[in-house]
Amino acid sequence: MSHRRLRPLTSLAVAVALGTAAPGPGAEPRAPVRPGTVVRWPGEGIEWCELGARRSEPLGGACYFPVDLLRKAGPLALARGRGGKRETAALRVGKFDYPIQKLTLPRHMVELSPEDLERVNRENREMARLWTREGPRRFSLPLEAPLDPLPAGGRFGHRRVINGSPRSPHGGADYSVAEGTPVRAAADGTVAMVGDQFFGGHAVFVDHGDGLLTMYMHMSRVDVAEGASVRRGERVGAVGSTGRATGPHLHFGVRWRGARVNPALLLGEPGAILTIE
Repeated sequence: MSHRRLRPLTSLAVAVALGTAAPGPGAEPRAPVRPGTVVRWPGEGIEWCELGARRSEPLGGACYFPVDLLRKAGPLALARGRGGKRETAALRVGKFDYPIQKLTLPRHMVELSPEDLERVNRENREMARLWTREGPRRFSLPLEAPLDPLPAGGRFGHRRVINGSPRSPHGGADYSVAEGTPVRAAADGTVAMVGDQFFGGHAVFVDHGDGLLTMYMHMSRVDVAEGASVRRGERVGAVGSTGRATGPHLHFGVRWRGARVNPALLLGEPGAILTIE
């Protein structure tokens, strides 16, 4: 299985305070963190990692902090435990700066009838229940690419203007490939939900533990059942154009601890992820 490598990003120089509950004055990074990214904080002997009210275990000798695509600009306080001490770091989330993508779609796919709107709202509620799932981690980084080979593409975070009206930014990555191309699970996990959605078409959601869920949408067929255990690289379906799609492609999305993050970051080597020194 092949996947694209990401070029390493410049590390953030962040002031770290030992044994304090919050970052002290002057602990701002040199550059803001982009929404929809992941921050990596490596170190020896890390015992726990904390963002907000949520604690997690280190992964491969580092803390990972997903930053939601729609998180507002402002301060972001991180913490970790080492040797019985609490260490903190201060970051700042920058303004939303993704490109604008203009699309033209048939009116019935954009201007929803009351019945379609009710369906979409119901499907959104069903998905929202998945983002709070907990469980032991069943994955390692990098994740397996869902397609082999993984083509160029993505458009994660692009702000969409559909038929002239602004819409929500793109929360996943789109890869255009031939219909019927096998779609593979990014890591071991449990099929949390299988759906036939208005927007996503035939869709599969896989829970990998530690709050990480991957989603595979617009598929022509689904090859797994809800509740089934899947292995890394196992086929979960085939590429299609079901739901709101203008041609065959895979929409691959990632939610990590509730945050919408760029899937490409987790498909590349961990060392390429934005790192706190």
